[in-house]
Amino acid sequence: MALRLYNTRTRQIEPFRTLEPGHARIYVCGLTPSAEGHLGHARSFLFFDVLRRYLEHPRNGYRVTFVKNVTDVDDRSIATAKAEGTTFDRVVARFYDAFRVSMRRLNVREPDAEPYATHFVPQIVAMIGELIARDFAYVTDDGIYYRVAAFPRYGALSGKNVEELLVGARIAENEHKHDPLDFALWKFAKPDEPRWDSPWGAGRPGWHIECSAMARSLLGVPFDLHGGGYDLIFPHHENEIAQSEPLMDAPPMAVMWAHGGLLNFEGRKMSKSLGNFEPLSALLDRHDPMAIRLLFLQTGYQKPMNFTEESIAGAKAALERLQRFAFRLRAAGGTATGERSAHPAAAEFFAGLDHDMDTSSALSVLFKLANQAQGIVERGEAAATLAFVRDAAGIFGIAPAFDDAALDAFDEARAAEGALAALDASFVARLAERIGGSAHLNGDGPEAAIAAVIAARNAARKAKDFALGDRLRDALAAEGIVLKDSKDGTTWTVAAG
Repeated sequence: MALRLYNTRTRQIEPFRTLEPGHARIYVCGLTPSAEGHLGHARSFLFFDVLRRYLEHPRNGYRVTFVKNVTDVDDRSIATAKAEGTTFDRVVARFYDAFRVSMRRLNVREPDAEPYATHFVPQIVAMIGELIARDFAYVTDDGIYYRVAAFPRYGALSGKNVEELLVGARIAENEHKHDPLDFALWKFAKPDEPRWDSPWGAGRPGWHIECSAMARSLLGVPFDLHGGGYDLIFPHHENEIAQSEPLMDAPPMAVMWAHGGLLNFEGRKMSKSLGNFEPLSALLDRHDPMAIRLLFLQTGYQKPMNFTEESIAGAKAALERLQRFAFRLRAAGGTATGERSAHPAAAEFFAGLDHDMDTSSALSVLFKLANQAQGIVERGEAAATLAFVRDAAGIFGIAPAFDDAALDAFDEARAAEGALAALDASFVARLAERIGGSAHLNGDGPEAAIAAVIAARNAARKAKDFALGDRLRDALAAEGIVLKDSKDGTTWTVAAG
């Protein structure tokens, strides 16, 4: 069986085939970095990252050219720059640099090309000129607009009826476009706005034209797959098609269109006004990035999804379950690999992915294996199974949680938790007696009490009261708590025995 994907353009699941044998050309709409990135952005990019990994996996063997754009000038980035007394490019650099860091933490690979709209102005201007020459666009006093009525297939991707779209549409008094559905290709510059030259007057690109021009320049048209979030189907992707296909000898612009489902945060759309917006960077500070990836894998990519603290806690527990399984396999069978796809579970695993990238179904195969851990070990299949688990983790992008260093750290953390749980009920009372009034434990549990003593020791050392610092360290050592100081701070473990 080969990979099949749901094609938004045809509204059916179809075999994934490329125009050029062995070479998949993919364009995904990227970020408009005029504000903090959020988890909804991450969900879309995570899915296309997994798809890319699967296409490149030896089972499929594609060479992938993956393009993801950056909309680096728009009304919001300009407005933010004016409010901050800076320039739009500095606003974009600040937000996008932070988003790149978050993507690396989530193990999302860099695209092969990451075009910025402002770097492709000549190509955009050339494409607008072609549309004007073919009477698909016209010049007005405030910009250049696309003539929707000239493209009979408008609405085909989204399934929207043009007549219904016109009902309720209004032309604002300050607009000069001929039809309510016409959209801007080029906006003539207003005072104090960034501008680029064009034959019709200085200005900047409209939102939609940039993707048409950059996809054509970097991938050629037609190409194999165009992706993005569900919210981009209309008007953005509809408009891309309308701009691109009149200039092609043989449409469609993209053979397949794939769209990821929307993400709610605690049951509602993420919004600063609703008070449920959290920057992606802050969320990654609170949660394991690999657990977030696993959470998204548990739901089909097209389905809407609700992120809650309970759901991420469940994903973290699921990740730890798989890590315990992998650790047990490693302990029992070493690290031999062999032919990974030959594992008996591989057929079911790949069948799930081949059916419209059903990561939930594929992931369930790993949990089934985890339930069979004892039998796998007894049959001497630990090494082969561990190799398969790591291969699957590589496709899912959660492989860092299953390398040797991660499994060692996981085992140490579980051992420390077990040792801490074994501390008897009188531990805090004994520790309080040893330190006297040097720190206030206030009836804390063992972990909080240890942290309080470490904080008191750090304060004593900062005040150069090294005698007190040593006394606090010795009090912990007498109760079996060993401290380790490093440039990153102080950590502790429970002494063996």
